[in-house]
Amino acid sequence: MTFDQLGLNQGLLRAVQDKGYTTPSPIQAKAIPAILSGRDILATAQTGTGKTAGFTLPMLQKLSEKTSEKGHRPIRALILTPTRELAAQVSESVSAYSAHLPLKNMVVFGGVNINPQKAQLRGGVDILIATPGRLMDLHQQKALSLGQVEFLILDEADRMLDMGFIHDIRRVIKLVPAQRQNLMFSATFSKEIRELTEQILIDPQVIEVAPENASAERVTQQVYHLHPSHKATLLCHLIDSNKWEQVLVFTRTKHGADRLCKRLDAKDISCVAIHGNKSQTQRTKALEKFKERKVKVMVATDIAARGLDIKELPHVVNFELPNVPEDYVHRIGRTGRAGLEGHAISLVGDEERLFLKRIERLIDKTMLVLPMPVLKNLPNLPEPKLEGDQAKETPKHHRDRSQRNGYAKPSKGGPRSAQATVDARTEGNVVKKSFKKKPKAASRRGINPLSTLGSKKA
Repeated sequence: MTFDQLGLNQGLLRAVQDKGYTTPSPIQAKAIPAILSGRDILATAQTGTGKTAGFTLPMLQKLSEKTSEKGHRPIRALILTPTRELAAQVSESVSAYSAHLPLKNMVVFGGVNINPQKAQLRGGVDILIATPGRLMDLHQQKALSLGQVEFLILDEADRMLDMGFIHDIRRVIKLVPAQRQNLMFSATFSKEIRELTEQILIDPQVIEVAPENASAERVTQQVYHLHPSHKATLLCHLIDSNKWEQVLVFTRTKHGADRLCKRLDAKDISCVAIHGNKSQTQRTKALEKFKERKVKVMVATDIAARGLDIKELPHVVNFELPNVPEDYVHRIGRTGRAGLEGHAISLVGDEERLFLKRIERLIDKTMLVLPMPVLKNLPNLPEPKLEGDQAKETPKHHRDRSQRNGYAKPSKGGPRSAQATVDARTEGNVVKKSFKKKPKAASRRGINPLSTLGSKKA
C-alpha cells in the first residue's frame, strides 16, 4: 500500500513526499482510513511506529475540507500531550504535514512566559497542541475558547493519567462541544485508561498493531548485574571502549541525573542533563545539542521517555531501572525507530532485581545477561550517595537512641569484644532501671534562688 491509496489530498501527499515517506506504517494504514470515515479511535502501537502521522494526516485532511471564515480562526482541533517535549515534537510534525495547506497551528506548554502565548492566540489558530496544565491556565485567563473544537486528540493518554492530569482532562471534556471526533493514541493502555475511554469515546474502532506493552522488536536488550557504586565506572568503560558517539542515559531521579552528568564531564565525556528542574530553555538547548551530536551523552529522567524523536539514536542505557515497568518500554523506544536497529543496556543493582522481573514479565521476554568486564584498572569514580529506598545507613536519631539504651560506642583502643558488648548492654539496662529523677531546679519550682542562697548563709 502507498499513501496515494489512503485517500489523502495532494497537499498532504506532497508533504509526505518531502519527509521521504513512501509506504505507510501498519498503524497509519489502519488509522488513516478509519479517521477519515469519522470514527472515534482507540489505538495502541509500540512507540516509534508513526502514531503521530497516523492521527495528524487524516485530521489535517478533514480540517482543510472546511476552511475557516476570513479573519476568524477558532480552535478546531485540540491535541493534548503529557510533556513539553512531546508537545513540541507533535507541533513540528503538524507544521511539516500542513506545509501546503491553509491551516495554522501553535503549541503551548508551561515553563515559559505565558504572555507571548496569549498574544499568539489572539491572532487565531486552527490546531492547538498543549499540555493540560498550561491549557487550563490559558482558559482561566480567558485567552482561548474551546467551543468550536471538532477534533479532541489524547496522545500518550496513559502517561497523562500517570502524571495526574485526569482532572484537567475531565475539565477539558466539559469545555469542548459534545459533537466532536475523539482520537486516543498510546503505546500502552492500562485498565484506568480503558475506563476513561468509556467516558470520552463513542463506539470507537479499536486498533492494535503490536502486542500491548511489547518492547521494540528491533532493539537488542541486555543487562549487567553489578553493585550500584560500580555503575558510573562501567558506563564510562562502555562509552570509551565501544566508541559510542550518541547515548541516551536514563536515571530515576533529577539529582541523580545531574550527579551522573558531572561525573561523565569529569571523565571528559561531553554530557547534558534534562529533567523537570531544568527550565524549558535549558531543556530545549540540551536536546538540540544532543540531536546535533555536539555532546555524546544526554542523561534524562522519564520526562524524556516519551515524545523524543531522535534520528538514528543507536544506544539507550538504563542507569537505573524505572519503578513502573511500562516506562521501560517507552525508554528503549527512543532507539530502534523507523525500522532501524537499536541497542538498550540496563545496569541492574541488587535492589533493582524485582524491577527487572516485573519488566521481563510485562514484555514477556528474558533479557540477555552480559558478563562484567574487568574494571579494576580503570580510574575509580566516587561512589554515589544512595537515596530513598537505596539508602542503607541507619538514621542518626536511631543511632543516638541505641546509644542511649546502653549500646555504648567502641573505645578508642579498638572494637569491643562480644562479651564486653554484652556487659555494656547489661550494665546500661541496670543503670536505666535504677535511675532516679533529678530534683527540679529551684527556679523551676517557683523558689527565688537568691532567697535560697540567703537562707543557706543564715
